[in-house]
Amino acid sequence: MEDQVIISIRQSLEKVEQVEGVIVLLAVESGSRAWGFPSTDSDYDVRFIYVRRPEWYLSIDLENRRDVIEQPLPDQIDLSGWDIRKALKLFHKSNPPLLEWLQCPLVYRERFSFANRLRALLPEFYSPKSSFYHYLHMARGNVREYLRGDTVWRKKYFYVLRPLLAMLWIDQGRGPVPIEFQKLVDATVDDPTLLTAIGNLVSAKRAGAELDRGPRIPAISDFIESEMARLEQTASDRSDAAPAAERLNELFRSILDECWHNEQSS
Repeated sequence: MEDQVIISIRQSLEKVEQVEGVIVLLAVESGSRAWGFPSTDSDYDVRFIYVRRPEWYLSIDLENRRDVIEQPLPDQIDLSGWDIRKALKLFHKSNPPLLEWLQCPLVYRERFSFANRLRALLPEFYSPKSSFYHYLHMARGNVREYLRGDTVWRKKYFYVLRPLLAMLWIDQGRGPVPIEFQKLVDATVDDPTLLTAIGNLVSAKRAGAELDRGPRIPAISDFIESEMARLEQTASDRSDAAPAAERLNELFRSILDECWHNEQSS
């Protein structure tokens, strides 16, 4: 069944290209399947970056044109893409979801040199500060919404643990945060009791257990409370400056030429 869904995803990406007149440069999984613990009914959260023809960008109303393609599909597939200009602007700001996509192990499509060239620029444009604040905001919101009190939404532990472990990864100076949850756990957690509690939660999620409201898990809740308090104290001490955008302008122009020159030649 999974192979059929992946075939359907790739066919849907081809249809997007035909209908929209674009080239999909990179398409990856971004949800629980990429994190490494899908349940039996998990959606496929497909995210992609596309490029339009050069003349589309040479328009006086460019800033008013839509730079996102969204298409919910059958078979629990959610398809959403960003125009290359939007992606490069966000890369310049060290947008964490985009950095995760570039490192994702579940790739549905990768064409031309775009993704590899952007990966090569990661050391130059990665901002620990921007990434840290992104994950801090995410963790704060989910703690406030789902994990207060003695009865919590147990599934939502993942939506706090993942950004919290990402902050620890950044705090340890490990570079851009990977999308796989287990990589974060292996690098940042060494307490046996906590490791067991997280492992049990992951196993229950994979088995399709109903992780609805239930008693708080002390090992995980205590870890979240103590580490959130500690890391919030360090937030204001972080500083960095974004590099100039010219390298990304050059990449944009080069990809336009590479994609559409090859198409005309073929």
